[in-house]
Amino acid sequence: MKRKGLLLVVFSALLVLLTGCNSLAVLNPKGPAAKTQSEVIIFSMIVMAIILLVVYVLYIFIITKYRASKAAPDYEPPHEEGNWLLEMVWIVIPIIIVTVLSVVTVRSTSAVENVAAGYEDDKPLVIYAASSDWKWHFSYPEEGIETVNYVNIPTHRPIEFRLYSYGAISSLWIPQLGGQKYAMSDMVNTLHLLAEQPGSYVGKNANFSGKGFSQMEFEALAMSPTEYAEWVKEVKDTASDLTEEEFNSLLEMNFAGRKTYKSTHLEFNPPPEGENAGHDHGGSSDSDSSTEMDHSEMDMDHSNMDHSEENATNGK
Repeated sequence: MKRKGLLLVVFSALLVLLTGCNSLAVLNPKGPAAKTQSEVIIFSMIVMAIILLVVYVLYIFIITKYRASKAAPDYEPPHEEGNWLLEMVWIVIPIIIVTVLSVVTVRSTSAVENVAAGYEDDKPLVIYAASSDWKWHFSYPEEGIETVNYVNIPTHRPIEFRLYSYGAISSLWIPQLGGQKYAMSDMVNTLHLLAEQPGSYVGKNANFSGKGFSQMEFEALAMSPTEYAEWVKEVKDTASDLTEEEFNSLLEMNFAGRKTYKSTHLEFNPPPEGENAGHDHGGSSDSDSSTEMDHSEMDMDHSNMDHSEENATNGK
C-alpha cells in the first residue's frame, strides 16, 4: 500500500508539472530565435533526465546488492583492486556530456545572435528600444514614429532592436520571440528577433531595476506586412508630434500608459554612440565641459606667466 501511495504521489506531481508546461511561453515559440532556445532547453532537460535516471537506477542497484547481510560479526570482505573499466566509464561519460552540451550551446548562441537563417538578405526593421524608470520607448527611425509601452512589428521580417537606457539597467525580453538582452546607458546593445506568426506577445523587463520594474510589461503585436503598413499610416495621420518637452516629462514620470507619436526623440536626444558617450546620449557631458575649462584656465595661467617673465626681463 505504501508503494502504491508513493507511485500515486509521483504520478500526480508529474501530471501537474506536464500540464503546466502549456503556459510556459519559452516552450511556445513563435519565431526562429525562440524556437532555437526552446529546443536547447528541451534537449538539456532530456539529457539531465537521462543522467538522473541512470544515477537513480545505479543507486537502487547498489543499496540492494550491497546491503547489510547476516554475515558473522568478524567477517571481512575480500580485498578488491580498482576496476580500470569502470574508472574509464565514469571519466569518459562526463567528458562526452560536457562536450555535447558545449557544442549545442555555442551553435545555438551563434544562431540567436545573428539574423535568422533564410532572412540574411532581407532589410531589418530597426527599432530603438530605450528604457526609463519604468517605461519602454520604441523609436522607428525608418517610419519616423514612436510608441511608449507597446511595439508593433511585421511578420516575416527581421527586427533589429537597439537597446539602451535612460535609467537603471533593464533587460528587454519577449519570451515567445527570443531571449533577453540588457539595455544600459552609455552603450547600445543589439537584439535580433523575428515573428513568424501574427499574434500578441508579452514583453517585459527581465532585470530587477527598482520598485516599478514589475510594471514594465508591454505588448509586442506581430501583424502582417499589410496591416503593419496601415498602422504606420494611421499613426502618421492621427498622432501628435513628440516634442522635447513632452519627452522630458515622460522621462520624469514613473509610470505611463500606451502613447503614440508621429515623430521620435532620436532627432533631439540621440542614442549613445559608444561606451563613453555620456548619460545625456550624444551631448557633451559636464565632465567634458569642466575639462575644457581647466585647459583654458591652464592656458591663461601659462600666458600670464610668460608675460610676467618678459616684463621682468625688460625691466632688467
